[in-house]
Amino acid sequence: MPKLEVFENYAEKYEKWFTDHEPVFQSELTAIRRHFEKLPENIRGIEVGLGTGRFAEALGIMEGIEPSEMMRKRAVKRGIEVMNAKAEHLPYSDLHFDFVLFVTICYLDDVRQALREAYRVLKPGGSVILGMIDGNSPLAMQYEKKRYTSSFYRHARFYTVEYISSQLRKIGFRNFEYQQSLFKDIDEIMEPEDPKEGFGEGSFLAIRARK
Repeated sequence: MPKLEVFENYAEKYEKWFTDHEPVFQSELTAIRRHFEKLPENIRGIEVGLGTGRFAEALGIMEGIEPSEMMRKRAVKRGIEVMNAKAEHLPYSDLHFDFVLFVTICYLDDVRQALREAYRVLKPGGSVILGMIDGNSPLAMQYEKKRYTSSFYRHARFYTVEYISSQLRKIGFRNFEYQQSLFKDIDEIMEPEDPKEGFGEGSFLAIRARK
């Protein structure tokens, strides 16, 4: 089943996962929010591949792209302006945004092209912020074991922090900052965790780099 078809058919299941794992979602959100707290006020940005809009809504992001129609419909109900597009071909002009957020890079068809597109649409000094499961983490290894028994994980690719950081550097990004969370198995996380700076301990990473 192609990636897009999975999200078309299982949008409700996707939403339910977040509801059932609210402390996990809040832990990831807090790590990402630490970067947003350092951004200037009154700036414009997008989330790329925003799904049903959970992260965008929580972070006050009012627009973005999502190729899945079923996901878009749910995001629109959250008050988000969503365009039907893919990360590898952003429908925006050069030097357009102050920040670009990704939280689903494991499902991108071409992560390097998507990051190049983010660089293109960012203004000088703008930030790319990525939320990701570290490919070296215990959680990524758990998901890898489920690859052939799960519709969602079958098409996911979990990149290491080192790989994504190297790709960002090659494109021209600089001034890297890292926040990490999910220090326990997700089924053991009963309350939202406080993130830590750096990487190597938590399974979830939020990376910020600037153009």
